[in-house]
Amino acid sequence: MSSPLFAKKPLSLLLEEMKGENRLRRVLGPVTLTSLGVGAIIGTGIFVLTGVGAHDKAGPALILSFAASGVACIFAALCYAEFASMAPVAGSAYTYAYATLGELFAWIIGWDLVLEYAVASAAVAHGWSAHFQDLLKSFGIVIPFSLSTAPIDFDTGAGHFFATGSYFDLSAVLITAIITAILIKGIKESAIFNTGMVIVKLVIVLFVIVVGVFYIDPNNWQPFAPYGFTGISFFGHTLFGQTASNGVPLGMLAGAAIIFFAYIGFDSVSTHAEEARNPQRDVPIGIIASLLICTVLYIAVSAIITGMVRYDQIDINAPVANAFAQKGLPWAQRLIDVGAITGITSVLLVMMLSQPRVLLAMARDGMVPESFFGAIHEKFRTPWKSTILTGIFVAAMATLLPLRILAELTNIGTLLAFVIVCTAVLIMRKTNPKAERPFRAPWVPFVPIAGIVCCSILMFSLPVENWWRLFIWLGIGFIIYFSYGRRHCVTARIRRGEVIVPTSEK
Repeated sequence: MSSPLFAKKPLSLLLEEMKGENRLRRVLGPVTLTSLGVGAIIGTGIFVLTGVGAHDKAGPALILSFAASGVACIFAALCYAEFASMAPVAGSAYTYAYATLGELFAWIIGWDLVLEYAVASAAVAHGWSAHFQDLLKSFGIVIPFSLSTAPIDFDTGAGHFFATGSYFDLSAVLITAIITAILIKGIKESAIFNTGMVIVKLVIVLFVIVVGVFYIDPNNWQPFAPYGFTGISFFGHTLFGQTASNGVPLGMLAGAAIIFFAYIGFDSVSTHAEEARNPQRDVPIGIIASLLICTVLYIAVSAIITGMVRYDQIDINAPVANAFAQKGLPWAQRLIDVGAITGITSVLLVMMLSQPRVLLAMARDGMVPESFFGAIHEKFRTPWKSTILTGIFVAAMATLLPLRILAELTNIGTLLAFVIVCTAVLIMRKTNPKAERPFRAPWVPFVPIAGIVCCSILMFSLPVENWWRLFIWLGIGFIIYFSYGRRHCVTARIRRGEVIVPTSEK
């Protein structure tokens, strides 16, 4: 591939950039990084998506759905860990793609990560608002409907948008503004705030498991897989398994594709490699440890909830809290609501923390204007301008777009990122076999190939509308790339002789 579109950024140049003054502060250790990972993962997935997955897709087999998604993520996590140890800089999968697959693929994955983090943040802000309003109602406080939700929603049965009668979601805007202010203040403060929230929500999750086990009725697990164990589709056409009346696949694997949103977040640990004290060791620990912890907790909670309440009687909006309410434990319902709000807040914080770091890496490479997206605050040492822009973008999407559209967009964008990272590991092992790898993904090529296959299956099992939205999003990205990024990127400057590259890598 001699085309400039596939020019690669030298690994040595990535590491050389870390010697400058315009870098982030290294203050994060393995415990804090693991906490960031857990903070990003446990939230909307465990407190909301368990209901949707069990009620609509998999029944009690949701337990296996979480296991299947977890396995797919473990393959991708091992690949992320290898790259994070090789190139401990901001940017995550974008940086890895630039070093292995080239300029065009780097732009695609960078733009895709904007879709993952920013749109996921908007979806999470929606979830936070819903739980916050429910908690207020328990105290007799009701936010006017005109300020309670997005002005439009999507009717899945009719296949069209409709007006809700609301103006905007005030709670979503307020929480986004608060999180933005915290993130500008500094990474250390953000990490401390996140760690506190992680402790609270882990206590609540353990409470659900320990108390809920006494209310399990094994009869609720029968039938275990009412929709079957498959549910694989290809561009909207079901290949294996049952289908709903609207043609959407049902089954354990269909549930895995939907609840995959619950696992989004472990990859955000790699975006903070530049802020880790010992990134070659600590970042792989943070990625793998956070994913394993959350996988075990997800499987346990899904087993508890489907055992407490029959799958077709689970409340899809607040499954965990409602399960305890159905068992005559209203005090536990309020406690779980507080845990859900805390958990979702930490997810929002880590997602919005990660987005500006990706934009920072793209700005350093000239893909987007460096004067704005690459600006580091002199005192706080944070990418403050892009953090503010991210906050505005997230608030706008959270207050204007319906939750289901945002969640589905996030799923397909993240799965694409995982496929590219797994592919990049295979390529890097061939093109740079002697490069230093403090952490090496085991069983290569099996692990990256398995990651590619598993994530691709989940991608193709998503409704076909998600693919069209992804293509539209990438189309907008290509307009930006060909009008600006291609002419200003670092590989273009190398070709013009403006950037000096070590002779051995020219």
